[in-house]
Amino acid sequence: MSSPGTSMFTNFTKLCKGLALVLVVGHLVVQFIPATVPYLALIPARTIPFAWNLITSGYFELSVYGVVFSTVSLLFMGKFLEPVWGSKEFLKFIFVVNFLTYLCVFVTAIALYYITRLEIYLYMPFAGFNGVLAGLLVGIKQIIPDQEVYLIKIKAKWLPSIVLVLSIASSFFTLDSAAYLPTLIFGTYMGWLYLRYLQRRPETKLRGDPSDDFAFSSFFPEFLRPVIDPIALIFHRMLCGRSNVTSEDHGYATSGAPLPGSDSVEASRRRERGARALEERLGTERLAPARNKDELQSDALDSV
Repeated sequence: MSSPGTSMFTNFTKLCKGLALVLVVGHLVVQFIPATVPYLALIPARTIPFAWNLITSGYFELSVYGVVFSTVSLLFMGKFLEPVWGSKEFLKFIFVVNFLTYLCVFVTAIALYYITRLEIYLYMPFAGFNGVLAGLLVGIKQIIPDQEVYLIKIKAKWLPSIVLVLSIASSFFTLDSAAYLPTLIFGTYMGWLYLRYLQRRPETKLRGDPSDDFAFSSFFPEFLRPVIDPIALIFHRMLCGRSNVTSEDHGYATSGAPLPGSDSVEASRRRERGARALEERLGTERLAPARNKDELQSDALDSV
């Protein structure tokens, strides 16, 4: 008989189980064959000609703790995101965010080497699923922003910001922070960038989520937003061209025409679907023990 405590550890999607298996197998490969690390991990000095490590570096962990944390986090976040996005979009998000994250890490490492002339930036191996997990947290922020996280009683919309603040704070006290902090920062930003501007919505054939609740400044406390918004607008114009944002609807426009994804109603519908998917998931997990109990009682009566 399953219980409410055990039902939360079931009903993981097949895609997430497959991706978790990839992470486990990748970890075992580099543990039993250490010579594969220079070919799979992102080592900036060797990325050319081994350019494939911009992709492979995200799908294995160098430590046991890393692979356990990544697989568990993937399974739980995938339970909420994949039903809302769909399996194809969920997989696409992971691939794009992983690639862009490690591309940014590579460019940053090369830039730091030319600035400091320290070879550690060229030969430090970067690997792990942290960037994708940070991006998935942004997805949780998007679909269920006002849902309180179990036990810690913090709204989901603050999870990416809290993780970044804690990671940056801990970097002052750990020696290996350079190996994970860049992937967390770039993973968070690339996840937001993809969902904000690139994610296609099948129901409207539009892209992105232009709602104010998902603006870049929403990652910061309220009192900082008047400072963050003008800076974010500069980058928005770089991505989307000149925008004419009205005070009435805060929609995006280019040369008087609305940009794709400028319908804030669709953003609200997406959040409603996310909340509904969460409620259905929780309802299924609550009903599972009751169904099992009824089945056991029925079997007992039949045996009598």
